[in-house]
Amino acid sequence: MFRDDTKKVLIGDVVIGGGSPVAIQSMTNTRTEDVEATVSQIQKLETAGCEIIRCAVPTMEAAKALARIKKQIHIPLVADIHFDYRLAIEAIENGADKIRINPGNIGGSECVKAVVEKAKEKDVPIRIGVNSGSLEKDLVKKYGGVTAEGLVESALDKVRLVEDFGYDKLVVSIKSSDVMMCVKAHEELAKKCPYPLHVGITESGTLLAGNIKSSIGLGLILNQGIGDTIRVSLTGDPVEEIKSAKLILKTLGLRKGGIEVVSCPTCGRTKIDLIGLANQVEAMVSDIPLDIKVAVMGCVVNGPGEAKEADIGIAGGIGEGLLIKKGEIIKKVKEEELLGVLRQELVNWNE
Repeated sequence: MFRDDTKKVLIGDVVIGGGSPVAIQSMTNTRTEDVEATVSQIQKLETAGCEIIRCAVPTMEAAKALARIKKQIHIPLVADIHFDYRLAIEAIENGADKIRINPGNIGGSECVKAVVEKAKEKDVPIRIGVNSGSLEKDLVKKYGGVTAEGLVESALDKVRLVEDFGYDKLVVSIKSSDVMMCVKAHEELAKKCPYPLHVGITESGTLLAGNIKSSIGLGLILNQGIGDTIRVSLTGDPVEEIKSAKLILKTLGLRKGGIEVVSCPTCGRTKIDLIGLANQVEAMVSDIPLDIKVAVMGCVVNGPGEAKEADIGIAGGIGEGLLIKKGEIIKKVKEEELLGVLRQELVNWNE
């Protein structure tokens, strides 16, 4: 069961599954009880391009805070629940657009039933989440350790439990910090699960490690047509998760829009601060709504040729640089004017 074939589920006003565009998610790292801080972070995430946001709900105070948070944000809000089924019910009552639970750790079947009944009453989807770190002991024993097969069996068992209570507005996620295990688990789950899949490599690490692991894992999964929503889990500012997710989707051809910046790796011919210039260009173009490629090259010798596949580019020399369009030199400018000239060209691109 792959992306085009999964059941469509409405999360707030965002449709996932059934061939809908892959949605980008993140999770706040503020205390949800601190409404002001949480809203501030969500608004920054919205600006960056986050489409669904998840908040931890470890207390009743956090569950009640959701109502005030919802009034000040513009994207669907997901409540992340563990251990106490009453938190899930309270989160739904306070306007959560979706709840994330592991039916195996919020109490017995009666507790799960109570949550499902409340979700059904309010028409709130449930995301069933299974993590390799909390795989049931009997499945670990059955498969001789934590395995992709065990993750899939655990997820499907929990799906059936909710289905048995008469509810099918479900999203499923199975996560592991083991990238290749995670890939294999998604390949197997996609064959057996009719529901949209939320994909991510959990506990992937810091900005460098997390981006590498997530890019490989999400790339392998999404490129097979598996996955309906994604989160790039990074230890750090969640805005970085959105930047990475957008670039992963764009690189895979699953999303258009936004300027793509390409730059050379530098060499002994480089006579300018190319690293600094490339970072400045990347920051500068973030608010320009064009779907084009911009090249930043450090050498006026090879720059025009290397930039020929880009729509526009700049190449630096000693105290001066070139403005290039489709590999053709347009004009020579002073080095300190390169950035300003490039921005002017981009701002007036359609004129």
